[in-house]
Parts: sequence; structure tokens; C-alpha cells
Amino acid sequence: MNDRERKRGPDDALNQMFDRLVSDEDRQAAGAGKAVDAIGAESAQNYISSMGANIENVEAFVVLEIVRADSIGQITRQGFVEGWSAVYLEQRIPADPTAHRNYVQAAIKSLPQNPSYFKKVYQHAFGLGKEPAQKALEKDVALVFWDLFLGTESSDTGLGPRPWKSQNVDWLGAWKRFLAEKWTRSVNKDMWNQTLAFAEKTLVDETLGFWNEDQAWPGVIDDFVLWCREEGIAKAPVPGLGGGEGMDVEDY
Repeated sequence: MNDRERKRGPDDALNQMFDRLVSDEDRQAAGAGKAVDAIGAESAQNYISSMGANIENVEAFVVLEIVRADSIGQITRQGFVEGWSAVYLEQRIPADPTAHRNYVQAAIKSLPQNPSYFKKVYQHAFGLGKEPAQKALEKDVALVFWDLFLGTESSDTGLGPRPWKSQNVDWLGAWKRFLAEKWTRSVNKDMWNQTLAFAEKTLVDETLGFWNEDQAWPGVIDDFVLWCREEGIAKAPVPGLGGGEGMDVEDY
């Protein structure tokens, strides 16, 4: 491999790998004589499974983030090639199905221990769940996704890779109950991202002492804090201990 190819990545080999994922149905969808630039839902699911990822839980989102998918039911040639080429350039993972599968498995295993990577996959999931013309997730979709990523024992999907539960509080259960009672709107990107930022802080301080009304949390999170205190889920912090001093809202 020459210097130009090293900088560009193994694009030719990746294009050949993508070609092997294409089904007759994908060719038919592309049209006779036209290049296949995307594979559909069935081929995408087969590919995710071939990487050893469970298509019914958050493992699928790991694969879809790597290949830069814009929706759950489609993987584009461009996203596949650019995504795996970036992995090659960063970590020298060759264009080989076995090497890719091993990389995916390592990435999945890292989710519980690697907050920054978990955040990356979580944030990418927002785009996967919404319709192309929409700017927000439907509430029901967001609830399913939160179960997959942050699930606790009370979740229908079981434990997620980073359960939103502290020693004394099932925060995800409380969040879902609050939304069922108080929230009828969709979930925009800021709410999606800041929910994770808030969740991480609750695992450190379950009194919610990090929060105050002058911070830049979305209004729904402010309302959730007040609701938790009204419901006795989180006790107000002791005066002088907490109250949000020095705890800025992260730029998610």
C-alpha cells in the first residue's frame, strides 16, 4: 500500500465489501442498470447480525454509528466506506469482515466503561430514530431508546449498558413516569442530549444538589427536578452543600 492509499484508506476493498452485502431486492430498488448506493432494512439487519451485534438492543446502534447510518433501515455505500475508512485511519483496522467484527465486539464491550464513546453512540441514535423531515423524536420512540441505552430492572428491555439508577433511585423509571404524566410533546435534540448529561450527574448526586434554576437545563428537566422533590424521590440538598455551585451544564 502506497502513501496515497494509506491517507485515503482502503476504499476499494470497502466498496467490494459493500457490494457483497447487496441483495437482489436492493438491486431492484436501485433500478435496472443503476449502481446500488444503499442497502435496505433486511440487508442492513443481516449485516448487523454478521458483526455479532444484537439487532434488538443497543448493540445495533454501535454498528450503525460506525457506518454513519442516517436511519435504522438503511446503510448507504458512502457511510459504510467513509465510516470504516475512518476506523482504518484511526486504528489501522483492515478492510476485512473478521477484523471488523472483532472491532465491533470490542466497541460493544466498551460501552459500560467508556462514557465518551457511550455518549457518541447515544447522540448518533437521535438521528436514527426520527423521520428525515422531522427535527425531533416522537416521544414513544425516545422512550424505547432510553430503555435500550439507560435501562434498569424496571425496563421492558432489561438492563442497558449504563443503567440510569443510583443507589436509592431508579431514575429512568421516575423519568418515564414524569413524562407520562407531564409531557405530551416530542423530544428535540437538546432534550435528548441533555437528558444524558443530567443522568450522569444524578448518578453522582442523587439529591440533585448539582441543579439550580439559573442553569441552562431544558425546561423539562427543571420541571422534572421539582416533580422529583414533590414526589419525595429526591430530597432537597442540605443548605450550603450543593445547590448547583460550580456545576455547569455540559455542552452536549
